[in-house]
Amino acid sequence: MQGKRILLIVGGGVAAYKSLEFVRCLKERGASVRAILTKGGAEFVTPLSLSVLTEEKALTDLFDLKDEAEIGHIRLAREADLVVVAPATADLLAKMAHGLADDLATAVLLATDKQVLAVPAMNVRMWEHPATRRNMATLRADGIAFVGPEEGEMACGEYGLGRMAEPEAILAAIERFFGEKPVATSLRARGMPLYGRKVLITSGPTQEPIDPVRYIANRSSGKQGHALARAAAELGAEVTLVSGPVTLPDPEGVKVVRVDTAHEMLAATLAALPADIAICAAAVADWRAADEALQKLKKQPDGSGPSLKLAANPDILATIAKPSENRPRLVVGFAAETENLIENAKGKRLRKGADWIVANDVWPGTGAMGGDRTQVHLITSAGVEDWPPMSKDEMAARLLARAADALSQIRSAAE
Repeated sequence: MQGKRILLIVGGGVAAYKSLEFVRCLKERGASVRAILTKGGAEFVTPLSLSVLTEEKALTDLFDLKDEAEIGHIRLAREADLVVVAPATADLLAKMAHGLADDLATAVLLATDKQVLAVPAMNVRMWEHPATRRNMATLRADGIAFVGPEEGEMACGEYGLGRMAEPEAILAAIERFFGEKPVATSLRARGMPLYGRKVLITSGPTQEPIDPVRYIANRSSGKQGHALARAAAELGAEVTLVSGPVTLPDPEGVKVVRVDTAHEMLAATLAALPADIAICAAAVADWRAADEALQKLKKQPDGSGPSLKLAANPDILATIAKPSENRPRLVVGFAAETENLIENAKGKRLRKGADWIVANDVWPGTGAMGGDRTQVHLITSAGVEDWPPMSKDEMAARLLARAADALSQIRSAAE
């Protein structure tokens, strides 16, 4: 983080006091920090405190004549390597989601072309309110990254999700953004949304032998499944990745179980249960050769090939989604279709018993199968969400963030 320029926006909440410790940690790692203090934030920490720690003037006023003589809010928006909003209150998140720019902090957020990392902090009921959920979905779609919130006791005396993430968790996210290897990851994971949760992910194709040298497979590269495993690990989860044959490196911090066939993948996934979340992203072959030949099949004298009898493979998604004591609280499947995408995906969700289905068009012209980008539709009991085109890493981060939110709501409802 040496030499990186961080612009910190401090919102108005009790958790604002954590921003002082966060600044100290950034400075210890060699980063330079400029701070913007909102009017609400100034009720909890003083401009002088931030100025002393950052060794820069803490900024508060959009209409400061001296600073704005050089269009200061634009300069601030451009100079930073990363913009961090901590704490990001419900009010500040709402303004960000709706593009408001009525003070220095929101004007900078609207003008910046740099990555924004928001650290939500608010009462649990405010966090769970539908308006906040809508704002979070909008901000994620706009590319805003998030750390937290954490679960715990709040200043108001209530308990639940809404506590601001600890400085160590925010630092870990910043290190990942700059491509630096985090130190003491296991400790920092405590502040992550999926800390202490088990996530099971399947990835890649399966290969169903016809004879000793031939098999039935598909064009799946495993890129999406492996991206999902990385995203889950980055949110603090204990991740098991059951992967078919792929040429990708193992995601860091993930337990990888390698398999070849659908039967092997089913056995590995069942062995990995119980889990809190299961995401079946593997492109499992629907059929296998009913009778695998012990020797290489030969052409007939007339040049014709042998007849091949097929048998159905086990349905891994339906098996995991079946009600049982080991059923994950959130089961997500994928629907790769070449026609009638939404209709087929909706039907699959109901037939398989999955909570969500991620539908993607794999017609060859899309480049989704084996490519680095995708466009998906999230099918839930509430309806269909159309997501814009994005990289598979971006899609994975967005889906896992949604899954973490959903899991917290399921947990709250159970309590």
